[in-house]
Amino acid sequence: MPGTRLDPIDRKILAELQADGRMTNVELAKRVGISAPPCLRRVRTLEEAGYIRGYHADVDARELGFEVQVFAMVGLVSQAEADLAAFEERCRKWSLVRECHMLNGEVDFVLKCVAPDLSTFQSFLTEDLLKADNVASVKTSLVIRCAKDDPGVPFDVLEDRLSREA
Repeated sequence: MPGTRLDPIDRKILAELQADGRMTNVELAKRVGISAPPCLRRVRTLEEAGYIRGYHADVDARELGFEVQVFAMVGLVSQAEADLAAFEERCRKWSLVRECHMLNGEVDFVLKCVAPDLSTFQSFLTEDLLKADNVASVKTSLVIRCAKDDPGVPFDVLEDRLSREA
């Protein structure tokens, strides 16, 4: 099972950093119960191994004037790997697209988009997304409000699974 290669201290480090990536190494070391130098070494090792992909600020889109959030469900004409990869690459270049997930089922991709207003999103939809190569259909849903937006993974579930396997 993924995650079993990590010891309990590594998993605590990941959980703490996921909750607050800005804490100092000294504070992190105190929270996980080790001294600062080995804590820093562990963090570097977790970064190099790809468990930690980066650090970012969780900015409030609405406070910055991005009032519109939309989920767009995209169907493609062709699901050949080259066509899927081309669509993913195009999504990476569209700044309004903040997330792009390939799905199994009736919809090929779901895109999370943000825009300052509906007219900006509509322009993106009609001038970019609907005109993109290989796009067969797009259905959109406007987000009214967000009840939960937790990043990362639920470490309590991982710890429960590991304790049952031990």
